[in-house]
Amino acid sequence: MIGLISATAAGAAARDRLAAAWPERTRIYEGPVRPSVERAFAECEQLVCFLATGAVVRLIAPLLAGKSADPGVVCVDEGQRYAVSLLGGHSGAANELAAQVADVLGCAPVVTTATDAADIPGLDTLGWPVEGAVASVTRAVLDGEPVALRADAVWPLPPLPGNVTPEGAGTALHVTDRSFDAGPNDAVLRPPSLVVGVGASKGSPVDEVVGLVEETLREAGLSALSVAELATVDAKAEEPGIVGAAGLLGVPLVTYAAERLAEIAVPNPSGAPLAAVGTPSVAEAAALAGGGELLVPKRKSNPVGRAAMATCAVVRRAPRGRLAVVGLGPGARDLLTPRAREELRRASVLVGLDQYVDQIRDLLRPGARVIESGLGAEEERARTAVAEARAGHAVALIGSGDAGVYAMASPALAEASDDIDVVGVPGVTAALAAAAILGAPLGHDHVSISLSDLHTPWEVIERRVRAAAEADIIVTFYNPRSRGRDWQLPKALSILAEHREPGTPVGVVRNASRADESSRLTTLAGLDPATVDMMTVVTVGNTATREIAGRMVTPRGYRWQS
Repeated sequence: MIGLISATAAGAAARDRLAAAWPERTRIYEGPVRPSVERAFAECEQLVCFLATGAVVRLIAPLLAGKSADPGVVCVDEGQRYAVSLLGGHSGAANELAAQVADVLGCAPVVTTATDAADIPGLDTLGWPVEGAVASVTRAVLDGEPVALRADAVWPLPPLPGNVTPEGAGTALHVTDRSFDAGPNDAVLRPPSLVVGVGASKGSPVDEVVGLVEETLREAGLSALSVAELATVDAKAEEPGIVGAAGLLGVPLVTYAAERLAEIAVPNPSGAPLAAVGTPSVAEAAALAGGGELLVPKRKSNPVGRAAMATCAVVRRAPRGRLAVVGLGPGARDLLTPRAREELRRASVLVGLDQYVDQIRDLLRPGARVIESGLGAEEERARTAVAEARAGHAVALIGSGDAGVYAMASPALAEASDDIDVVGVPGVTAALAAAAILGAPLGHDHVSISLSDLHTPWEVIERRVRAAAEADIIVTFYNPRSRGRDWQLPKALSILAEHREPGTPVGVVRNASRADESSRLTTLAGLDPATVDMMTVVTVGNTATREIAGRMVTPRGYRWQS
């Protein structure tokens, strides 16, 4: 919950705008400012104070408890010009909140944390537990000093600057699930690599389950901060001891059907769980159900004066690389989606066509590795992106428009398997950008057809064009004409002309949304194919499409319009 506090009429007006925009996220604190701030500070995860920063500093100073406990605090000035991230920029997500407040109020976000200013991901922003000398290691990274990267495996982390390398010495950033004595110049990132399988008798105490898990990890030299989940059989999904243990450890509880666990080969099967829940192994099988290496075979708890009621086993899962297939839109920077920006900044490896890489190179974080190639190397780019993801990296594979429309998603996903995570990021297509320029030509059923026969035989393309013509569907032609393909567009237009009047509106848009954008309206009979090239999108209306006030409009067919 976000607490909102104001002291003046202008502040209250801005406060109310924010509350109206986020009714489920915000709570207004009325009354005198000091008790309002004190209550909000105790009750909310974040605060937005419509007050001077100096006043807020004095108000919250006696309330500060520590970086991990304090809420994020954002200040908005009286003139609503700035949203200032004042406290908890990373730990309290105040930096992100400042940007969100700025979007709603139309002001500028002010963020002063050093890593954000240097465009370097903070160690405490990666979503993993981090311990040790975080401040000193971060300072060394920012100062450009050599920092050793000591990682047990490759994980899909954001890019790190060039001074963070495996060859570094002295100050070190460790990425490991192993326990070790960190020195004064060591920071440790704990990846979510461990799965603990747990079995328990009915009524097993929470402290017995937690104690067994913690003791097992400690004796194996493993960090509890790297436990990603507890796993057990479906029959134990509501067992209080297991559920409570997951809660105390701060991890989810994942369950599997007994039939599935019974199929998993384990070193220590037993008749007792087979009789009780239908599988010869719970702890080992549940830990292994998602794959990985069995580090610690089944262990039993050892309570004083009675029989054991809990078992556990520990598995280390291999890192999963991440492939984001990102659509960049038609070219204009303001048509690049916020999600696409986030994925570009998250990627440690970027793969793309050279001319598309040039469009977004300035958005990449320092340290990102770029793999670019020219036209005709689509399959090579797809294979490269998947290979980099399989190696454990965070990869962004870019394409224009929407990456799933005549672009890179298809070859990449055909190459990928279930050993990597894949994220699709939609983009504004050329057809949609062109339609917005032309008016509303896609107001009814429509189809996009590529006239390039490099990947599809012309016979198939012609059959599709004919089907669209006979069905009276609006058609947008991609790749309409090139120097080596000059007859396909005239042929496609002639097929459409068999079913549509010569005066049917046709929209022609070249380089939609870019600086040299051009567009014109013509007709089916009036279009000169020689004026069209590969940078052009041609949209042919259906029998209902009209030119209205210089715009191409296809009626939706609402009854009230008739």
